[in-house]
Amino acid sequence: MVLTDTHAHLYLEQFDKDRGEVMERVSASGVSKICLPNIDHSSIDSMLQMEMDYEGVCFAAMGLHPCSVKKDFEKELYLVEDWLNKKKFIAVGEIGTDLYWDKTFQEQQEEAFKIQVEWAKKHQLPIIIHCRESIDWTIDLVETLMDDHLTGVFHCFSGNEAQAKRIEQLGFYMGIGGVATFKNGGMDKVIPNLPLQRLLIETDSPYLSPVPHRGKRNESAYVALVAQRIADLKEIELEEVARATTSNASNLFGW
Repeated sequence: MVLTDTHAHLYLEQFDKDRGEVMERVSASGVSKICLPNIDHSSIDSMLQMEMDYEGVCFAAMGLHPCSVKKDFEKELYLVEDWLNKKKFIAVGEIGTDLYWDKTFQEQQEEAFKIQVEWAKKHQLPIIIHCRESIDWTIDLVETLMDDHLTGVFHCFSGNEAQAKRIEQLGFYMGIGGVATFKNGGMDKVIPNLPLQRLLIETDSPYLSPVPHRGKRNESAYVALVAQRIADLKEIELEEVARATTSNASNLFGW
């Protein structure tokens, strides 16, 4: 059984002491490929180093996270554009919007998102979308920017069926992670009705650990718990979830 983790930040300092052991557990759990989305200028070097150290397993995406969009976001975007022009990445990400922590730079977030979407079209790359507490706004943005060259995934999807339908109509994927296993996460009512051909599985390591590891550091091996939760909710075999989500990830990222 082959699994993929389509969203993990394994290059962060939380893994510095035992990254090798984490990757051994990745291999043992059947996870064959991992997408490493960027955050901002501070994460680029460690992300690219991990891609190099685990060539063929870890694949980097380049983008500016909305929580890193501040007054000087143009400087950050200059770096993103420079890297996209000189190296091959599997996606533009992690990009998007976030109204959970701070609404101060909402206008700048929208501008940064639109600019990076245009770069994704230029380089014919999918986008990895972050949209915490801002999913409707973000879907609206994608709808206005949509053309035949734009595709991607709404990472950490925890929305409702109506939002899922809009995402499906865009031809985008929904990334399902640890929230699906939370008792009060609300996904137990939504996941049974989501089309398997539009789902990806992810961890967002080191964040959002699935049950029974909730509250502890997440890691890519735990994506198997997410896949099992989807299988249980949809009342299908785990192997069917693994096969479909791995195929979906291959279609999106060109794996």
